[in-house]
Order: sequence, then structure tokens, then C-alpha cells
Amino acid sequence: MNARTILSLGGAIALVLATPALAQARRFSPDDLPKIVRLGDPILSPDGKAVLSVIARANLTDNRWDGALTLIDVASKASRVLTQGRQGVASPRWSPDGRSIAFLAQDDGGKAQVFLLSMDGGDARAVTSSKTPVTQFAWAPDGASLAFAAADVATEKTGEAKFEDAFEVGNHNYLDRSARQPIHIWTVTLATGAVKRLSSGPRSLPLSLPPSGPPSQLNWTPDGKAIIFVQAATPATGDADTGRLMRVEVTTGAVQPLVPASARQEVPQLSPDGRSVAFVMPRGGVAAHQSRVMIAPTGGGSARDAAPDLDVAVDLVGWMPDGQTVVLSGTDGTHNGLWVAKDGKATRIDLGELDPASAEIGSNGAIAMTATTADHPAEIYLLPAPGEKPVVLTALQTATDGVALGRQESISWKSDSYTADGVLTYPPDYRPGQRRPLVLYIHGGPVAASRQSFSPSPQILAAQGWLVLEPNYRGSNNRGYVFQEAILRDAAAGPGRDIMAGVALLKQRGLVDGSRMAVSGWSYGGMMTSWLIGNYPDAWKAAVAGAPVTDILDQYSTADTNRARAGQYGPSPFVGDNMASYARQSPIQYAWRARAPTLIMADVGDWRVTIPQAYKLYRALSDNKVEVKFVAYPVPGHSPADPIRARDVWRRWVDWLKPKLAP
Repeated sequence: MNARTILSLGGAIALVLATPALAQARRFSPDDLPKIVRLGDPILSPDGKAVLSVIARANLTDNRWDGALTLIDVASKASRVLTQGRQGVASPRWSPDGRSIAFLAQDDGGKAQVFLLSMDGGDARAVTSSKTPVTQFAWAPDGASLAFAAADVATEKTGEAKFEDAFEVGNHNYLDRSARQPIHIWTVTLATGAVKRLSSGPRSLPLSLPPSGPPSQLNWTPDGKAIIFVQAATPATGDADTGRLMRVEVTTGAVQPLVPASARQEVPQLSPDGRSVAFVMPRGGVAAHQSRVMIAPTGGGSARDAAPDLDVAVDLVGWMPDGQTVVLSGTDGTHNGLWVAKDGKATRIDLGELDPASAEIGSNGAIAMTATTADHPAEIYLLPAPGEKPVVLTALQTATDGVALGRQESISWKSDSYTADGVLTYPPDYRPGQRRPLVLYIHGGPVAASRQSFSPSPQILAAQGWLVLEPNYRGSNNRGYVFQEAILRDAAAGPGRDIMAGVALLKQRGLVDGSRMAVSGWSYGGMMTSWLIGNYPDAWKAAVAGAPVTDILDQYSTADTNRARAGQYGPSPFVGDNMASYARQSPIQYAWRARAPTLIMADVGDWRVTIPQAYKLYRALSDNKVEVKFVAYPVPGHSPADPIRARDVWRRWVDWLKPKLAP
């Protein structure tokens, strides 16, 4: 048992006893959010002796996160910062021989370019000068060149033509002010700087906006003759679901499909020998179904499920060196996990108390990963091999030092014919037998899950003396295929019953002061908040709806994922009489019943959940004489990404609920 485990157990005992010292200890607050260090995906060196990561800290003076490329020695755990003062540092990649590092960073004009840093010393130099930002890149097997992806440059117009700027909308989101340009692949020879275009035309690498990650990776074949990638019908975000695996020949630029499919394919990775490709696609080829990792021969043939008996929505971590085994990640219950899969059989890797977030496999089979524990933010760990114990490589997080945290507990309950679950966080000074106010903090997605790991949000709420329930309702991806699919064409009513059944369980256990309950969440959590205040109006003393989905007709028509949502909500609302189904599933239809004082927050430039939906909720509550405040952040994105506005969100969240839940 390590020291952190001992401290964790000691903290749990102290929480139960609620000693006077603990009651007076400092608690986690919104002001602690900027103190949490952000860790980029760790990458092992080819020799397995070092790990690269982008480590970012809050710069409150300039209101941004400053990331630095950092090298961590595996043996000594000593770290060394490799970049200073560069903005937008991301995606570090070792050269095949381990003597250089390529990474993305902003040039003087603020556009992302590929930079190259020699491990022999010296400053990093830009190796691309793309007129549009580079979105991703990959080393050629011989290390002499790189492939990179960037959008085409829009045709420059002069004179009167400058004002001929109308554009065809297609499946764009309503915030776009010009047509998206196709994203294509190029190569650059490092010795000469010579650049060559490989792909062209109206088709494009798929475009996904944050908080989604890039759906495509560039994969060189081992012989360096071709690149495997994903290509969609257009660069419109709503067409990302048309992404298919493709192969482009480096010499000729000829592009051809790699694996036949009728549904979205993404994040391909070639096996070390190049004979197989692993990728992610929805189960059964149905867009809204559980994500599966598939394996197909690159020479042609049908794809097979890497772990058909594993009823977990999985993502692909990568290949082990044997070229026969893949590592999968997913959420099972209230914990993230890693599995090794070979010959169709999956075995879970024992990670102890760790909850992994990101992981990368080294050429020696070791796995570098970021992971949290229930009482500690993410650090970088090394798993020497599946079956061995993870080793912590960093001690970067100090935000929770000397802070009394709330104890977490995983709970489950019955709802309709399903078993739902969630995470309950107790106030730091909770004593058995007490009835405390309850705050629901509902996760977004809906294809996501709340986990028993360190999360700032429930700790901020529990620090106020409230019980915090994070329910995993049907549609969450942590309890198997049937549970996840149960949300289809039932976007809110079924999940609402699941959530209320969890609340009923806590009441039965004698934990909750039923006269002081609040509901809150962001994104789909904001949607469920909006649904619950309208359909269970007498239950709540207060509510916080962040970036709330209130009208799924708007979500289908105007958001960045637009028509792809039809797989979840039902066929197009504009075909037949489907409009009635969309109305039935939309919280705004029931907002007139709501009585809970509600704080609404949203970004004006939110492409994922368009802000008119928040305006609708505000108007509905205001017109029905419900206490409501609507706060908008003048920034792009699905939630404020800078440290000061992100802190402000949580200050407002707490300040809104505190007087409503007071005795």
C-alpha cells in the first residue's frame, strides 16, 4: 500500500468521524480551479526511457493556459522543460530514432505550425509555413519527412468581388460566417523544406470542433509508400459522420477506400507490421450505437470486433508491439478502465485505485497515461507492462494539498427495467445520520458517465455542506449496450425517471433534506436540468442550467453536429409527423410548469449547443414569473476555456445555490 493510499484511507476515516480539526480545514473552492495543472497526452520515447507531455499552467495575467513541452526521465522522474514562451504547444511526437521531437505551436501570426526540436540542443524551428493552421501531422517511417493536414486557402478576391461573399450553408452550424475549406494532406521533406500536396478536391478530413477531438489520425504504412487516414464528404461539421478510412499513395496521390463500411469510421491505427488496421465505428454500423473497436486486414477483407464479448463502449488506445494485441479504453460502472484484447478476448488491466484519462503505448509495450485518484488530480503514470503496477512519474498537483475533500461513494438503483448508477459525494464534515441538502450535478453527453475519480465540480459543491449526486442515466456509456441505446427517441423522460429514482434512493437512506434540493448541469446536463424543473416542479429549491439543450429541433437544425443527432432523437423532424416526437422530447415544451429559481449560463459562440435555446428557457421562465438570471459569456466554444471565466462560472454556480439551500 503506497503513501497516497494510506492518506486516502485516513481521510475517509476522518470524514466519518468529522473531527473538529477537519470541520475547520480549508475546503475546495472555485478559486482552486486555476491551480490545477493540465497535462497533455504523455508520449513514450522510442527507447522507453523518457516521457513527453505538454504541461500547462494558468496565466491569470493574460487569462490563458501556458503549456510547455516537458521531458520526464522514467528512471529518475526528473523533468526538464524543453520549450519556453511558445503559445499553442500541443501534440508532441518523437522521431522514429528518438533524436528529434516534432510538435504543434503557433507562429508569429497565431497559426499552428509544425516545429522541430533536436534533442542535441538548440531552438525549435518551424518546418511548415502553411497559410492555414496545421491540424495534425505524422512522422514518415524513415524520419526524413512529415505528413501534415491543413485546410485549403480560400480564393482571394479583389475589387467588387470582395463583397461577393455569400456561401452555401450545407451541414454547417449557424455560427459559421463563411464556407469551410476542405482539409487536405501534404508532406514536407525536412532536409529541403520541399512541400508536396497529396490530396485535393471537395472531400475533406473530417472537422470536429471542441470539446470533440480530431476524428482522424495520419498513419504511414511501414514501407512509407502510403498514408491511412479518414475522409468525409465535405468539411462541414455536420458531415463528420460520413468519415471513411482511406489510403493515399505518397507517390501518385491516388486515394481509395480501405475498409468498406456504411457508418462513420475514425481514429485508425496500423499494426506495427502494417498488415492490420484498428479503428472505431458504431456497433452494427448504426450511428447512435455503442462505439466498438474493429480490426481489418489492410490488404482487403471484412472487419471484426476486437472484443465482441466486452459490453463496454470502447475507444482505441493502440497496438502492442506483437501486432496481435490492442489496448482498449472505456468506462465500466463508475470507473474508467483499460483492456488488452487479443483473438477476440478482452482482459481488464488492474490499475488499482487509478482512473485513467489518456494513454499511449510505447514501442516496448509500456503504457504512459494520465490518471486521477478519488482525492488527487491527474498525474502522469507509467505502466511497465499489463499485469505490473503503475508507477507515478510526476507530483505536479498541489491544489488539493491541505484541503478537506468530500468522500465519494458509488451507488446503484433500479429504474424501470434498468439498473442505473452514480457517484455520491459527501460534504467534508458529514456525520452519519445527518440529512443534508442535495445538489444534482448531471453529466453531459449524453454518451458519457460520471466516475469515482477526482473531479473539481462535485468537490466545489460538497464543500458548501451539500450532498452531491452525479447520476448516470440511461444513455450513459458505462452500463452496456442496452442501457446506452435506451435513450433513443426518449431523450429526456426515461433519463429523468432514472435520475429521480436515484434521488428517491437517497431519501430512503435518510441522507437528504427533501425540502432543500437543487438540480444542475452543463450541456446535456443542462438539458436534463431544464427537463426536471418542468416535469418535477415541486422537487427543487433552485437550478443551474449551463449551455442547456432545451429544443432538440434547434439542436438538430443549427448546432455543429446537426443532422447526426437524428440517430439519437429519431428520424428527421421534417419528414412525416416526426415533429411531434421532437416536441415531446424537448424540455422547452414543459418549461411553463417550472417554479425553481434558475440560473442560466451559456457562451454566445457555442457551436455545440446553440445559445438561442438558452434564450428560450429564459423567456419561458421570465414570462411565467419564475426567478431567473441569464448570464452569457462573450466567447466561442461550448464552455469558457480560459481560467478566469471558467472560475467565474463556478463562483456564480455556488453563489446562486447557496441562499436557496440555506436553512
